[in-house]
Amino acid sequence: MKKLRVAIIGFGRSGQQIHGAFFASASNEKYEVVCVVDELECRREQAKKLLGCETFADYHEILDRKDIDLVVNATYSYMHCPVAVDFLNHGFNVVSEKPFAVCADDCQKMIDAADKAGVMLCIFQQSHFAPYYRRIDEILEPGMLGKIAGIQIRFCGYGRRWDWQCSQKFGGGCLRNTGPHPMEQALDILDLPDDTLPQIASRLDIINSYGDAEDFAKVMLFAPGKPVIDMEISSCNTYSDYTYLIQGSYGTLKATQSEIKYKIYNKDTAPARELITASLQGPDGGPRYCGETLEWNEQVESLTGTAFDAAVLAYYNNIYDHLTAGTPLIIRPARIKQMLAVMDEVHRQNPLPVKY
Repeated sequence: MKKLRVAIIGFGRSGQQIHGAFFASASNEKYEVVCVVDELECRREQAKKLLGCETFADYHEILDRKDIDLVVNATYSYMHCPVAVDFLNHGFNVVSEKPFAVCADDCQKMIDAADKAGVMLCIFQQSHFAPYYRRIDEILEPGMLGKIAGIQIRFCGYGRRWDWQCSQKFGGGCLRNTGPHPMEQALDILDLPDDTLPQIASRLDIINSYGDAEDFAKVMLFAPGKPVIDMEISSCNTYSDYTYLIQGSYGTLKATQSEIKYKIYNKDTAPARELITASLQGPDGGPRYCGETLEWNEQVESLTGTAFDAAVLAYYNNIYDHLTAGTPLIIRPARIKQMLAVMDEVHRQNPLPVKY
């Protein structure tokens, strides 16, 4: 099996602890990291120790190389577009970390550069492949829960933060940092045309972070004939006990990222019902409230694998198959542009003053 030769640009949390960790793991059989670029000497030393590869302080030093099959762009969020476009213009295939770009217009610049050069461009949106989301998608597909009224998605916890992700100047904020995970899944569920946006209602706020970028985001998405999606990303929720809550006409699903529960009533044993407009009467002729005993089937499924192991492997398998066999990309740049357009509208609705 041919191994694809990889360059990682940026060896911080994502570059080192997600991409680097995967490429150094026993699960990786298809890639070889040949170089890492990071301006910090200590991180270059960490890359040599973890991956045994060449290192550079400036990515411009490798722009003329012909032995690199894939560039992983794990730079600061505000650098994703210019760094990706530079590599694309030099003929490299690029995987760019979330949020891909800080706005939809920059995303289009990246898409145009990839199309002009005839190379691959993809976002690292591995949570699409996470076991919890793949299983939820399987349950929704055959209509097991019936008509879906609403889907609540919660990526919440409690924490104070004071790093660059708190700065608008650096493209920070929870919507662009954590938000791509639930937002991409929400748009996948809605499955609207790439050039169509849902109706959006939103609120951003700064609660626990020591910067000028949001750490609380509430986004609600509406589209004709589609379920209402209520998405929340919060750093001030100490009681976050689910990732998904889905309400349907046959029952309900509640899921964390490690367990899924769903409770569906038995339609075969449920009494047939029709509207009665006359006053309901009990056996003694007195008033009666609607009430019945349904037979319920409840399932609890434990999940194996997370967004940081099984999902990363599945993501990079798709990238490998695309580059070596022409298999279609599962995460399409056009869908990510749609996601960024939604985020642009949320920020338009909730302008926060730039302080730093």
